[in-house]
Amino acid sequence: MSAPRILLLGADGQVGWELRRSLLPLGDVLPCTRQQADFSDLPALRALLDREQPSLIVNAAAYTAVDQAESDPAAAQRINAEAPAVLADYAAASGAWLLHYSTDYVFDGRKPEPYVETDAPNPQSAYGRSKLEGEQAIAASGCRHLILRTSWVYAARGGNFAKTMLRLAAERERLRVIADQFGAPTSAELIADVTALLIQRLRHDPQAERLSGLYHLTAQGATSWHGYARLVIEHARRRGWALRCVPENIDAITTADYPLPAPRPANSRLDCSKLQTTFDLHLPPWPTQVQRLIDELTPNTP
Repeated sequence: MSAPRILLLGADGQVGWELRRSLLPLGDVLPCTRQQADFSDLPALRALLDREQPSLIVNAAAYTAVDQAESDPAAAQRINAEAPAVLADYAAASGAWLLHYSTDYVFDGRKPEPYVETDAPNPQSAYGRSKLEGEQAIAASGCRHLILRTSWVYAARGGNFAKTMLRLAAERERLRVIADQFGAPTSAELIADVTALLIQRLRHDPQAERLSGLYHLTAQGATSWHGYARLVIEHARRRGWALRCVPENIDAITTADYPLPAPRPANSRLDCSKLQTTFDLHLPPWPTQVQRLIDELTPNTP
């Protein structure tokens, strides 16, 4: 593949913002925000593709309001399933590559071990169902594609669990955090950097078509939301943050203690062996980039 013309969708999201940085050395990048590429308007999305003629589409756009999707499944379906199908149809017809992100929510979370790509999906939420249908539409189109499932995404930009914990810990002396759901906090920065490495491999592998398929991409290791919160607060306090809550005052609760409209997988751990072996990658342990996030958010960091 020569230097590609890259259409980056969802360029204003957590992952999309990092992709705007990581993709720049690889080709001509056209970043499109939600306003510039409205996934609820499928004819306009088709027109954008026809006008720009990308040779590579990186789709970081998604409907991620997990609980809201329960009351508005049609919106989640349009953005997470129907719009990716439009992208896949264009890619199949033009020969472009499509790189798309999916989620641990395609699984029911009942498996005791980390999930591999061949495990049968069984989404329990409207959001999870819409993301699975997006995966299936891409695979069914026959286009050249990489689908990357990830989990527990965070970044310095945008809203996420780590930043919520920091805000609450500054306001309250005690926090209650779920301790019976497990996964790997994964930074948008890692996702974007791995994406760039994968694209570089596609460009230079004469048999790149054999790499097309589904992969899991998360940081390594696992923790609970409770363990995640403790590390965030511990590191922030070491960096001098004025927080009212200390790690010992983060109470462990169960999923049943904190009911939400959309069910969450109890086990969100994803086995990333296929990605690491196929592309010869090393994925770092989850605490390293969580600590980097706190360093980045710390005021007056040298």
